[in-house]
Amino acid sequence: MLNKIFKITHNKYNKFFRFIFFLRYLLAIFFISIALFLIIPSFFNYEKKAEIIKKGLLYNYNLKINKYDNIKFIALPIPSLELKNVLVNFENSDVDLNIKNLRVYPKIFSIYNYNNFEINKTTLENNLISLEVPDLKLITKYFFNQEKKLSLRNLNLKIFNKEKLILEVKNFYFANHGYNKNSIKGKIFDKSFKIEINNDFKNINFKFLNSGIKADIILKEYKDNDYFKGTFRSKILNTNLKFNFIYDNKVLNIFNSYLRGKNLSFNNESVLTFEPFFYLNSKFIVEHFDIHIFKKLNLEKLIEAKNILKKINSNSEINFISNKFSRNPIDSAYIKIDLAYGRVNYLKEISIYDSSLKCNGNLNLLEEKPLIYFDCSLLSNNKKKFLQKFSIKTKTEDAPFDVDVSGNLNIINKKINLKKVSLNKQYKATKEDLKYFKEAFENILFDENFFEIFNLKKIKKFILEIS
Repeated sequence: MLNKIFKITHNKYNKFFRFIFFLRYLLAIFFISIALFLIIPSFFNYEKKAEIIKKGLLYNYNLKINKYDNIKFIALPIPSLELKNVLVNFENSDVDLNIKNLRVYPKIFSIYNYNNFEINKTTLENNLISLEVPDLKLITKYFFNQEKKLSLRNLNLKIFNKEKLILEVKNFYFANHGYNKNSIKGKIFDKSFKIEINNDFKNINFKFLNSGIKADIILKEYKDNDYFKGTFRSKILNTNLKFNFIYDNKVLNIFNSYLRGKNLSFNNESVLTFEPFFYLNSKFIVEHFDIHIFKKLNLEKLIEAKNILKKINSNSEINFISNKFSRNPIDSAYIKIDLAYGRVNYLKEISIYDSSLKCNGNLNLLEEKPLIYFDCSLLSNNKKKFLQKFSIKTKTEDAPFDVDVSGNLNIINKKINLKKVSLNKQYKATKEDLKYFKEAFENILFDENFFEIFNLKKIKKFILEIS
């Protein structure tokens, strides 16, 4: 029965089966031809074709090959030519790129026809680029204006300012084609980030991955990397920041700026000048702040960044007026800070009820053990009311009092040196009194860190101790 069915099927579909069996030979010939097509170029001497390849990169990508170790053909997954340990720069530029693997993907028929050599795309892998700040504009313009298909993989980018390293980006990835077109990935400060740029370069989205930090830049005007106008918005955990900006290659103007967070809210206007030297001018209007945020500041670590601090020149003004329903002990404050070459000059005026505290002084952040010099005066029209602010009850009559204090604070060693303490122009502290005040200050107020000096509970304890 089975033999009968087989004979009927074989006779009826004989031509069909013979065609199927014939196809297997065609497929075999096809795959062998493809394999030979991809394998044979591996035996070519590409050193003889090096000049053609170099001219192709120069013509299509404006990349000048100055040095390389060898060239070899890679068949899979896509046919390509790989140049090892390449030193490249842009034509008419001093910017050098050290590239471990430079891959050139020729068009399929250019694999055999080097008289008409055409490049489909190029990939730079395992690269090291060291740039001075002015060169950053050049390389940015080059990559984003490149019309040919180009990608960077595993790039280490170092940015210098007068031979001083200011920023390092690791594992940098960029492509101007494909699914990840105009997408940038990498690591800064060992934190992974991603930047997405739309095709007209008007919207830029930045994210620190797995950190809750993101930012958006919306460009309203853009002129050849020399003029930008737009809006910046960011969210860092539960804190929102937004400002408008204008950049004209030398000056960055920030306006309509506000920051809103649980512990701090302010409006701001700033002007950052980059040439002929860096200078920052800022004005802040603080609407709300929690005095406990100072506990999170680490002044010692800030002082350790001497190389950065000495490059910053700035002038800042801070104004604060407390809300009527706020529990903040400060009614209003004005602080002015001038920073130049690591030296700080400051002035602050603080109002507490009907009392006013004025301080001025200076600080050299570049010293090994910086000292904060101060000259302060506290004038109160109502001593009893002032002490009540610190929950101190007193039977003293509502009399005015005037205190003058001068000296310096050692931030690192947590020590204070008092030069003068006077009260109501009548009492002037003796050496023994100054020593007593010094010991009480260091043991009660300055036993932890600088910002704990402003702890209200400690201030109350200190006042009670010296009263």
